[in-house]
Amino acid sequence: MTLIRYLDWSDGQDRFLDVKQVLRRVFSWLLIQEDGDVQAALQLLEMLGERHGLFREGYGIGEFRRDLERDRIVSGTPGEQHLTPRGERFIRSDSLDQIFGGLKTAPGGDHAIPHAGESGDPLSETRPYAFGDDIHDIDYSRSMQNSMRRTPGAGFTLREDDLEVRERERFVSAATVLMLDISHSMILYGEDRITPAKRVALALVELIRTRYPKDALHLVLFGDDAREVPLRELPYAGVGPYHTNTQAGLRLARHILMRKKHSNRQIFMITDGKPTALWERNELYLNPFGLDPKIIRKTLNEAAECRRYGIPITTFMLARDPLLVDFVKQLTETNRGRAYFSSLNDLEQKVFVDFIRNRTRRVR
Repeated sequence: MTLIRYLDWSDGQDRFLDVKQVLRRVFSWLLIQEDGDVQAALQLLEMLGERHGLFREGYGIGEFRRDLERDRIVSGTPGEQHLTPRGERFIRSDSLDQIFGGLKTAPGGDHAIPHAGESGDPLSETRPYAFGDDIHDIDYSRSMQNSMRRTPGAGFTLREDDLEVRERERFVSAATVLMLDISHSMILYGEDRITPAKRVALALVELIRTRYPKDALHLVLFGDDAREVPLRELPYAGVGPYHTNTQAGLRLARHILMRKKHSNRQIFMITDGKPTALWERNELYLNPFGLDPKIIRKTLNEAAECRRYGIPITTFMLARDPLLVDFVKQLTETNRGRAYFSSLNDLEQKVFVDFIRNRTRRVR
């Protein structure tokens, strides 16, 4: 006997919308995993949907595809569809929602950092004038009141200790380089480490664009060598048959940040392997076995250069091998930066907790 269950119209609509939301979330993950290949992501979604019952009667992969076209997330002819700019934004927003939305303990983006930024709008609070304050910030009404209280009934005289100035917001600006390891080990032994790492990067892009529009974010991919790529190419970045040239990545990141005028500069490095390569006399020197003293020394020298220019390195290591842990500790000590040894399950939250803790608004 066929069982038919009748639902309230609004309840049925909510459940139907939940199905769409689940499908979009899975599709977003698959797009990142498949380096932005819409066709491959849709084929995997259809397979998963049939296997796990994600689709409903009257709403299958064809209807889902038409919704993506209608919302301008994808465009093109069937079989040759690609992401639109809105589709790229969809991936970033979904990553941000999934990663940052669950940080219930994050302090709302405010906390102390080393250097204050430019002055913002005046506040209602005042304080005594100090040498070096801008005369345009003087609150003349409060200053004259101080003078009259000091000499009631006498002639008006204004002294320096009568002056008060209005406080101003101090907005912190930051320039960040996100270094992403695209060496072959990021997919070695059947473990997909590149997908969560890319989701972190995508969420960072969306976070900075929406909440910190005055900040700068640059993306550096490093394997045998390092190269800066436009942020919009991040969904399409994939792992290659590369070794890990950490020195080249740090050097390029440092050169990028030294050109920035922001009051705070930092490097986030997401990697799962030890340095195994470096360029020497225009040739790639390789040693994938153990910790090569030459490669380690030159990588640590680059970390020291970053420290000399006030650029901290935060390393997120997706491995727990004792040799790798020892190397990261050396790098962190040399740079006086930070290090996290993360599993694939908690990498995303640790990145965002640390990024948010390096944001603040100060009052001088």
